Parts: sequence; C-alpha cells; structure tokens
Amino acid sequence: MNGEYLRVTVAELERAIEDPEWAFEHVEEVMESDGVNDVAPADARQLTTHKAWHAVAFLLERAGFPVDIVHGEQAFTDEDWGYGPAKYLDTDQVKLAAQTLARLPFDDLVRDVDPAQLAAAQIYPQHWDEAGALEWVRGWFDPLAPFFGAAAQAGEAVLVWLD
Repeated sequence: MNGEYLRVTVAELERAIEDPEWAFEHVEEVMESDGVNDVAPADARQLTTHKAWHAVAFLLERAGFPVDIVHGEQAFTDEDWGYGPAKYLDTDQVKLAAQTLARLPFDDLVRDVDPAQLAAAQIYPQHWDEAGALEWVRGWFDPLAPFFGAAAQAGEAVLVWLD
C-alpha cells in the first residue's frame, strides 16, 4: 500500500472531476512515462510516500496539520484506485499545505514521538521496532515540501490516492 500524488493543472482537475476515468488513465500515462520519484521533488509531476503514508498521516494529524495531504480532501470519483477512491486538494489547499510544510521540519514533527506510539496505534507497515524506523519515514516525508511548494507556485491542484 503506497501513498500517491499527482500535480494537475486547474484544467486537468476540472477534466478529472468531469471524467474520473480520464483521470485514472492520465495518472497511468504519467506514471509510465515519468517514473515515480525519478526526478527532484520540485520538478516532479508525481510523488509517492511509498509505505510511509500511514506514518506521515499519523505524524501530521498529531501536529494538527491543516490539510489532509495523505488522504485528500474532496472526492471526485467512487471508483477504487487501489485502496479506495482518489481525492484531490484544490489550489488553495495545496498552497496552505505548501506553506505549512515549508515551516515544519521533520525533526519538529517527530519530537517526543516514540516508535512504540506508532506500533501501539497500529500504523502501517508495522516495523516500528526496527532501528531507524523514524528516519525511514523522513526519507519519504522530506520530498513533500518541495513537491507541494512547486505545485503551489504553479497554481496547481494535487490528486491523492492509495494504491
């Protein structure tokens, strides 16, 4: 199970809302042509948080993050994209997420967090007893700020789903 993101223009978002099947096909095309996490996050059209998505959600919720960047905010389809339907963040939500991520270093996010808390909360993928588990999350969290920052600067929305 992986957390996935795709930057879309306002026109692409409108088309996705009108035609969710097109959106799914568009995502597949972009993922096939671009590769996931093959370019710098600020230049990427797509991004994954891999299996760290649940830990990222846990940490952001604990920090009172103002936007649900892991699960998305608005639904645009009922179709299952792997583990439920895809959602999106509109341009205002992307801007808010980008501004907040820019001010939220990972060290602040995990301050006073014990991996045992993640284990007790049954946070996927259940390897919190391994050394360096929180550092593993950092590697998937850190690209979010430049990715959302670039999307916000370009005035884009973001599609969000789990697969």
